[in-house]
Amino acid sequence: MKAPLTVCTRYDELGASSRLRYYAYRAALEEGGFAVRMLPFFGRTYLERLYRDGEKSRWLAAAALLRRLAALPGLPERLLIEYELLPSLPTGVEQAVLRHHRYVLNFDDNVWEKYAGTRLEGKYDRLVAGAAGVIVANDFLAEKVVPLNANCIKIPTVVELAEYRKDVPKRSRFTVVWAGTPVTYRYLELFSETLQAMASVVDFELLVLARKELEPRRIPGVSMVFEDWSAEREATVIASAHVGIMPLTDDAFSRGKSAYKIIQYLAAGLPVIASPVGENVRVVTPECGFLATTPEEWRSALKVLADSERREALVHGAARRAEAFSLEKYRPILVDFLHQRCGF
Repeated sequence: MKAPLTVCTRYDELGASSRLRYYAYRAALEEGGFAVRMLPFFGRTYLERLYRDGEKSRWLAAAALLRRLAALPGLPERLLIEYELLPSLPTGVEQAVLRHHRYVLNFDDNVWEKYAGTRLEGKYDRLVAGAAGVIVANDFLAEKVVPLNANCIKIPTVVELAEYRKDVPKRSRFTVVWAGTPVTYRYLELFSETLQAMASVVDFELLVLARKELEPRRIPGVSMVFEDWSAEREATVIASAHVGIMPLTDDAFSRGKSAYKIIQYLAAGLPVIASPVGENVRVVTPECGFLATTPEEWRSALKVLADSERREALVHGAARRAEAFSLEKYRPILVDFLHQRCGF
């Protein structure tokens, strides 16, 4: 008989972190002997409103908490949890509930920053200390977790390579792609002066794969085209570009981010330019792209990649580098961690 396992995610499949770190592993978990139930905290309406209006609805958040509380009596012994079971509730309340369960926590962002300076500061530390195991997406998070719980494993946010290994025609104009959400679009806006400097030396079009509603927030002086994100078209749209970028600010939250967008670009055979922040430093190598800090470094990297012959060598390197970041590799690793090291 399969062991009941409830996967307590933050969102349903519309949320990137939940889709990529939980729903993508569902089949592997079931094949590994678990009877899986997915239990998202927020309903789809919450995330749709957040992406559309940039606002977090307190009413929808309160309704989500009530639904999660109502589900508690039906939870099995084994839980796989995205960040926390009961967001915004005191640590003691959550610990009292989890005392009756064997749980594993999974982090792909430095969510510790969310509670810094509030009454909930320290909540994640205490939850981590009581977990049967902890999964992290990058080394920055591992450094936070291991002193609290030695049973920690790094599983990057990865891709299914077959989805990206398609023969997709390239766009006629030299195209740089940025994939994200309306929330993370702020990274491009903070990076506007560097993008303008790049546009002054290289003729390129910036493809923003997020939502077309962002178009009124286009960056002056940069040729841009906006496309709506969809799970079905994401890999194809990325593969139609020539170069992928991931600019980040150098702060505590950004240092805790996964390098998933870079991994997507690599899987599609795109050389990359990225900020040397957090996990980006560990994923980007000279064989697949450039790490750039100053506007001059970004301009120089783009000039190299605008040359089709020089870019072609990095295309092959990108595809090779992507092999280290695949769902095919990490599905059995996750199942083995839960069984062998967490007692699931």
